[in-house]
Amino acid sequence: MIKSTIIKSAVGEMAGELIQIRDHLHAHPELSFRERETAIYISNILSTWGISHETNIGGYGITGLIEGKNPRNKIIAIRADMDALPIKEENSVAYKSLNEGIMHACGHDAHITMLLGTLKFLNEHKSEFEGTVKFIFQPAEEMLPGGAIKMIGAGVLENPKPELIIAQHVLPDLEAGKVGFKSGVYMASSDEVNLIVKGSGGHAAIPERYDYTVMAASNIMVDLFNAIENEKPKDFPSVLAFGEFRADGAYNIIPSEVKINGTFRTFNEDWRKRVHQLINDISSKVANKYNCTCHVNIKNGYPVLVNNEDVTSSTRKAAEEFLGKGNVEEVKTRTTVEDFARFAQKIPACFYRLGIANREKGITSNLHTSTFDIDESSLETGVGLMIWIVLSHLGAATK
Repeated sequence: MIKSTIIKSAVGEMAGELIQIRDHLHAHPELSFRERETAIYISNILSTWGISHETNIGGYGITGLIEGKNPRNKIIAIRADMDALPIKEENSVAYKSLNEGIMHACGHDAHITMLLGTLKFLNEHKSEFEGTVKFIFQPAEEMLPGGAIKMIGAGVLENPKPELIIAQHVLPDLEAGKVGFKSGVYMASSDEVNLIVKGSGGHAAIPERYDYTVMAASNIMVDLFNAIENEKPKDFPSVLAFGEFRADGAYNIIPSEVKINGTFRTFNEDWRKRVHQLINDISSKVANKYNCTCHVNIKNGYPVLVNNEDVTSSTRKAAEEFLGKGNVEEVKTRTTVEDFARFAQKIPACFYRLGIANREKGITSNLHTSTFDIDESSLETGVGLMIWIVLSHLGAATK
């Protein structure tokens, strides 16, 4: 059995190393499906610490096992994502991104760091717990089809198969030192909606010789919005939003083609399928009204993220033990999405939030913004808590 005081002391001693790792990762971000140097960096650290692992799993993914006594007694998995975003960083910090136009604006650099710190402790104390910890460094969380489905296809959840999987994600809505949990449905599904309205273009002054593609496309958007607003169930929110409308005509030129791109998000898979059908039916009907056609391409994105109630309850209890109940909060459902949902579809899962804000220091920027940053004291909280959660699930944690 391992005491919380031992964990906190060990994490405190590695605090400087954690900051160095995070700063290096933040300064060298890589986009989805291109995380080659990030993977090499992670692998080198694991090798230095004597932690065996496999690389290039489902892309640049990394996985491995830390086996305690009686390794088949219980097997759990922990996961961190690796990729950055196409954002130009505007922070004035020593560890500012060196890769122009690319930034760790979603905290994946912190996620990698905290998983590494967790593994270092567990590897050094593996003779003191029973069971196995499977670790997963997942690439391409930010871009469809995502790295999770590729790693799952490569067998990351097999041989051995974990009984459950845990992940944490930074959240600037919470102050450093706090964490948040939501049992059950937590994050939305996401689909990319692509519509192409086609007809005969022509001179705007001669309406009998062209099809009004722009009007058809405009009415498709309005009718889709109204239909979904009128039909959506009341017990969960949905979002249909179009962010791109491209006609490429002119004052007196009606284009032969209009492109519309948007996103649909919801928390119910049955309603999700119903909306897909609505989009196809309404788009075709409205286009025909204007003697046009509409090609519909709905790119299925990530599924709804559902936190297993039992796993989340026991994980939250562990967090309350380690951090104190006052530092553990209930978070609301979010219409943002998360590739971790793929893992949660396969095995019981808990995806919780780690506070990283510090209002006194001005660290308050939202995720996916050019000024996003974290209070680096949260690294200690994240590492210590994940160690405690792992050991609690393995029955090896004691106050």
